[in-house]
Amino acid sequence: MTEKKHEQLGLTDVDAIEMYKTMLLARRIDERMWLLNRAGKIPFVISCQGQEASQVGAAFALNRDEDFVLPYYRDMGVVLAFGMTAKDLMLSGFAKAEDPNSGGRQMPGHFGQKQNRIVTGSSPVTTQVPHAVGIALAGRLENKNFVTLTTFGEGSSNQGDFHEGANFAGVHKLPVIFMCENNKYAISVPIEKQLACKSVADRAVGYGMPGVTVDGNDPLAVYEAVKHAADRGRNGDGPSLIETVSYRLTPHSSDDDDRAYRSREEVEEAKAKDPIHTYANYLIKCGALKEENLAILDEEIAEIVNEATEYAEQAGYADPKTAYLHVYDEEAN
Repeated sequence: MTEKKHEQLGLTDVDAIEMYKTMLLARRIDERMWLLNRAGKIPFVISCQGQEASQVGAAFALNRDEDFVLPYYRDMGVVLAFGMTAKDLMLSGFAKAEDPNSGGRQMPGHFGQKQNRIVTGSSPVTTQVPHAVGIALAGRLENKNFVTLTTFGEGSSNQGDFHEGANFAGVHKLPVIFMCENNKYAISVPIEKQLACKSVADRAVGYGMPGVTVDGNDPLAVYEAVKHAADRGRNGDGPSLIETVSYRLTPHSSDDDDRAYRSREEVEEAKAKDPIHTYANYLIKCGALKEENLAILDEEIAEIVNEATEYAEQAGYADPKTAYLHVYDEEAN
């Protein structure tokens, strides 16, 4: 029987299985959204497939009652772990009035939910990074002991927002976790054409913080790295940079044709390391989960996704008269 690595990290079998269920829910919602898009029912999908292990492993390592997350557009696993529901995400996909992110005003992937400390992202990539630093500074000034986790792709690590945010956090030793989800492609640009250094984590030394690269297909490896970084932040030791290496299993978005820049053989090779399957195999081999329970879990998740889809499809759109809310001063209109 395989050694129970999760127990060595302080996680119970229930915790480890809950991580898998969250990963699987993210995958099944994502797959459903692609079908809805191709059926012409929702306008846009930007996928998390292949990155669920990094997202869920990181979220489970945080205090989900106190810490703040500033996710990027693929982070369905993060926001599900922090309290969003399948219904919330489907309402966003259909752009309905009940969408908690923006009331149907934004594209999918612009996550934001105040009650769960999910800070709203913006369309320009990487702007969430300095925001995470600012929130960490505010917490310091108010003598609060939370950490902020912000995520971004390896392409975003070349943006000025990342460098300015990392430098400020390093100088002031702020409790920020910078997590780069390296999925090998910035839309169509491969990693070897993006970085002159070997890895994104190599950049950490320039900002006076530790940098580590971990297997992004292993949620437990990510959990361990993020837990260590969170402990450092709470202890006043400053920020950390974590690079999780995985692979984007889908095109960049529903508007992208990835056949133009990568081979089908490359994608199929990556699918052999799909974290949904590799982590399920780990749970079975270590005795935390029985193989016959996988089908039961899949049925439970399918029911959740079906109910969320039906609800969101039938939900109402926002009243056109509310189009200017939160844009202009309401009293002036």
